[in-house]
Amino acid sequence: MLDDILKDYTIILASASPRRHTFLKTMNLVFKIELQPIEEIYPEHLKKEEITDYLVKLKAEPFKDHLKDKDIVITSDTIVWLNNEAIGKPKDEEDAFRMIQKLSNTTHEVITSICLTLKSKQQIVNTITKVTFKALTDNEIRYYIDNFKPLDKAGAYGIQEWIGAIGITKIEGSYNNVVGLPTHLLYETLNNIAKDI
Repeated sequence: MLDDILKDYTIILASASPRRHTFLKTMNLVFKIELQPIEEIYPEHLKKEEITDYLVKLKAEPFKDHLKDKDIVITSDTIVWLNNEAIGKPKDEEDAFRMIQKLSNTTHEVITSICLTLKSKQQIVNTITKVTFKALTDNEIRYYIDNFKPLDKAGAYGIQEWIGAIGITKIEGSYNNVVGLPTHLLYETLNNIAKDI
């Protein structure tokens, strides 16, 4: 399987997200975590997956000059897209409240891009999942924010938490993508790269 094919390679995950760490462990991949600080700023004219594609490439830039022949750097970025605008991570609890109010009683898109960077090549892939929330009450939103502190999550919610259990009525696409990483896409892309190296 993939872990055997890549056993001679060093997989570097450039993410502080505990959810992404867990997913790679679940996929039975041996990896190390390495973080390079960057400002996640993108040109205003970009839309949807253009934003996440741009940001994953940006996140990979600091690694490019230091890669060894058998290094594979994984960078990933997720946004929530609603009413033609990107919703990132909330600045504070009031911002989180406003974000979840916007998502209430609507369908939004969760867009993730993954960038795999090697010394000799780079590949970017992306996927979109549609998520529908019921009409949430202000009390439900406050309860969620007070008890689960979702300030580190795009769109201010975690589908795997209480709000997902009581509020999400429909999902089209990858569940894992909404949690934080489209693992099926990462597996497929790593497999394709492994065939070429």
